[in-house]
Amino acid sequence: MGRLALSAALVAALSSCGIRVPVGVGTGPGAPAPIPATDPGTAAGFQRWVNDFRPRAIASGISPATYDRAMSIARYNPEVIRLDRKQSEFSKPVWLYLDGAVSDVRVATGRQMLARYAEPLARIEAQYGVPREIVLAVWGMESNFGANRGKMQIIPSLATLAYDGRRSAMFQEQLIAALRIIEAGDVDAQHMLGSWAGAMGHTQFMPTSYLSYAVDFTGDGRRDIWSDDPTDALASTAAYLARNGWVRGQAWGTEVDLPSGFAAVGKGTRKSSSAWAAMGVSRKGGGSLPNGSGSIIRPAGANGPAFLILDNFRSVLRYNNSDNYALGVVYLGEAIAGRQGIIGAWPRSDRPLSQAERMEVQRLLTARGFYRDEIDGKLGTGTMEAVAAYQRSIGVAPDGYATSTLLGRLRQG
Repeated sequence: MGRLALSAALVAALSSCGIRVPVGVGTGPGAPAPIPATDPGTAAGFQRWVNDFRPRAIASGISPATYDRAMSIARYNPEVIRLDRKQSEFSKPVWLYLDGAVSDVRVATGRQMLARYAEPLARIEAQYGVPREIVLAVWGMESNFGANRGKMQIIPSLATLAYDGRRSAMFQEQLIAALRIIEAGDVDAQHMLGSWAGAMGHTQFMPTSYLSYAVDFTGDGRRDIWSDDPTDALASTAAYLARNGWVRGQAWGTEVDLPSGFAAVGKGTRKSSSAWAAMGVSRKGGGSLPNGSGSIIRPAGANGPAFLILDNFRSVLRYNNSDNYALGVVYLGEAIAGRQGIIGAWPRSDRPLSQAERMEVQRLLTARGFYRDEIDGKLGTGTMEAVAAYQRSIGVAPDGYATSTLLGRLRQG
């Protein structure tokens, strides 16, 4: 994670691999050109690349001693490349995703952590304005409350990905950031552990995001997101959300009922809560809509629940730009806090599209001029907006949801 602009295609690619990449992260204009790889997959070629990359790192402010010490553990790891290339054949529908995200076991563990870390969580909430249950929910989603922080050394993983070439520019940026963290003394290369893709610690920060947002909340002089004590990681997560749009005291949104024929669905349409109410949108289960400006989303289409999402939901999307992920965070948080979950029923009988079918939807939408992004089989915001535009063109309620029925209609021409 970091601050420079990242292309939508690269964000989607990283998200598909489980990398937590918010908007505003990556390698934008003005970033140094990547050092090209030679002889991919060979130990000799990799070592030459490590030697060639050294001047770039030193020019970026890394001391020669830090570079040599940290990169002494760098080895080309073909398993990292295999994981980077891996594509799942099927994408979980939102209801199955949420079944896992807000499972009884995860909720129970979250409540245990709420009690165990009550004192630091209270201080974190007071300082950053992010509710403790949301911070806990991110922790639960990212590493199962610290149980799955990742055990791979970050430097070898990032060096392998930086050398490999498929997304070398992005991972060279992350490698430089990781070396800066080591240079600052927050951790050494041996103990900088995380996932194969470089996400680190309790709440899985990428190195550039660590540099931008990590905090030393314990006051011990180190921003330690790796140790068994999660305090710095939890505070860093709250700091991240607060600096990316979290509004103190505001709700994330709510589940809603929509009037018949309602068509203003999608994150591109924003209105005040009072304007939505005037259009017939009401809070599911009763009560008034939360104050704020927001959008209506229907992650399972017209046959599933609808949600009014406000700025705080969008703040969670900056952590991971996936509606399913953000719904997992906010509803895990609601469950940890003892509040009601989703009331509406999911269309569990719907058959999820395969990876090949999702890519076919994107290709057919491209051919008709509705879709202009990467053909990657990831049904994100761009695809949903294209689906909705196509649905409007054929007189169907524009819920933006790609189904086998919609694919059949596209195939008909």
